[in-house]
Amino acid sequence: AWLQEDGSIQFEQGAVDFSPERVVVPGDAPNFFPPASFQAGSKGGPRYTPLFRLENGGKHIYNAPVVAFDVEEDEIDFCDGDVDYSKVHDRVLSICPDGERGGTVTLQMTPIFSFAKPSAYISTEASDPMVAALDSGTHAPALGDTVVGFDDGAFSAVERLFPIANGPTGVDNPQRQGLNSALSDVGEDGKPLPPVHVIGGLPTVALDYSPLWDLNLGEWSQEAIDKGYRSRLIDEFQLLGMVEQGWLTGPDGAPFGSTGIVVNCPIVMRFL
Repeated sequence: AWLQEDGSIQFEQGAVDFSPERVVVPGDAPNFFPPASFQAGSKGGPRYTPLFRLENGGKHIYNAPVVAFDVEEDEIDFCDGDVDYSKVHDRVLSICPDGERGGTVTLQMTPIFSFAKPSAYISTEASDPMVAALDSGTHAPALGDTVVGFDDGAFSAVERLFPIANGPTGVDNPQRQGLNSALSDVGEDGKPLPPVHVIGGLPTVALDYSPLWDLNLGEWSQEAIDKGYRSRLIDEFQLLGMVEQGWLTGPDGAPFGSTGIVVNCPIVMRFL
C-alpha cells in the first residue's frame, strides 16, 4: 500500500464482499457446537488480509481491517446505527463517513481473559469460514498462510487463543464459558452471550503480544465433567495445567494444540 498526499492510503490488492448474510444455526443440544450450518457475513478475496506494508512509510506493517468496500459515502451513512450489513462488516454498530462525526466507526467488542485480567477485543477476520461466522468476522483465507505453533518464539507472528468447546452453560451460571454457551445462552437483549475465551499475553501484560491469534480448541473430557472439574478458566497457565493433567484435550479427545486457524483480534482494553 502507498500513502497519498491527502493522507489516504491506496491499496494494490485485496477486496472484501460484504453482501453475504451471516448465518449460524446451533447444533442439537447438548452439543450446540459445532453449528449445524453457518455462513460468514463477509468474504475476503484470495489476496485479502487486514495486514498491509506501507511502502513509502518506512515499510512498516499495519493492521487495517476493511469494514466497507467499493461503496459511496452516502451508501454507508449509518451514524445513528440501523446498519445495512450487506454493505459493511457485521461488527459495525455505527459508521459515519462524513459530517460532524466523520471518519468514525463503532465496532462491537467481546470480553476475554488474559492471565486472570478481564479485557476486551474486536474480532475482524478469520482464516476459517466457521470461525468467521461465529465471530461475526470476515472470512479471509489468506490469513491461513501465517505460520502457527510457535507462540512465545522470538519471531512468532501469533499469540495463542484458547476457546473451550463444551464449557459450562446457563445464562445465570457464573462459571459459564465456551462455544456451547455462546450458541445457546441468550442475554436479556435477545443477543447471544459471549464465549469468554482465554488468551495468552496482551499489551501491558506481555512483550510478545500479537493481534493474530493461533486458535487452540479445548474440550473438557467426560471424566472431568463427571468429577465436577469443568469450570470457567481465566488464565493461560491454569488452562494448560488442565491440559497437562488430561482434563482438557483437543476435540474428541485428540491431543491439545493448534488447529491451524488464525483470527485477527486486536485487543482494545484491559480492565485490571
